[in-house]
Amino acid sequence: MTPTDSTPDQGPLGSSHAELIAEIAHRFTPRPADPPRRLHAVGPRSPRTAPRPVLVAVAHGSRDPAALATALRLLDQVRATRPGLDVRLAHLDLNEPRLDDVLGGLPRSGRSEVVLVPLLLGRGYHVRIDIPEQLARHPHLDAAVAAPLGPHPLLAEALQLRLAEAGWDDPENVRLRRREARDAVVLAASGSKDPASAKDAQTQALLLAARLHVPVVPAFVSAAAPTVPQAVAALCARGYRRIAVASYFAAPGDFARLAAAAAPWLVAAPLGAQEAMAALVLERYDRAAAGHRVLAAAQAV
Repeated sequence: MTPTDSTPDQGPLGSSHAELIAEIAHRFTPRPADPPRRLHAVGPRSPRTAPRPVLVAVAHGSRDPAALATALRLLDQVRATRPGLDVRLAHLDLNEPRLDDVLGGLPRSGRSEVVLVPLLLGRGYHVRIDIPEQLARHPHLDAAVAAPLGPHPLLAEALQLRLAEAGWDDPENVRLRRREARDAVVLAASGSKDPASAKDAQTQALLLAARLHVPVVPAFVSAAAPTVPQAVAALCARGYRRIAVASYFAAPGDFARLAAAAAPWLVAAPLGAQEAMAALVLERYDRAAAGHRVLAAAQAV
């Protein structure tokens, strides 16, 4: 069953997944219409002569050494899936190498093609402002910025795998779920002041709900409401007895630990390095590279 050909299941008190999300998230600010995805392009180049662009994966950065190790493992999977592709890691904060340094280190002879793939799960300041501003400081590059990783069906697949590892698909849990219909999931995300980020989390919650066939409610660790404890409390008040927390974080860190501390039952590990994540990084890269070359060809006419 997919989100496009199914209707969300009804909860025990009669609300659909979408209605449940809307009720619990009623304090969210109004969400403007999504702007078209922007590509940052500098100068035309013939798609027939251009080499494959460098893939620069842009992570946020973390003081937790496990976050860096996770990003490196993920990019190893990307390289194994696409041998010969030049894949580099850059950080926006807290870890080296920084994005500015990675971009500045790309060859200056000719025009280096590069696609920046944010290892971020939704729109917000870093995607809309920070990354484009840093890229603009490197006019020697012929560059495109891919969409953030989320929302996407592959993330729903990755989240489901992590929940299964935590015990969601244990035979006893499945039996009780079918009999009582009292399970729900909180999709714990970082949070942002940008309303588009909350909208992206809502979309991802619905994608996950379509796979799990239970209500999935987005919640946030910072900068947005509801918080993870608030979402858990709201679900409990509506009669849900077993509430799992799906960690909607690219890697381990403080936010993942805070979300886990609020879990009343199962808590899944962060998304981390797995096959679906590597496939998603390459999907974002391919889409951005193809769109950029179409734009460059049009500019050359």
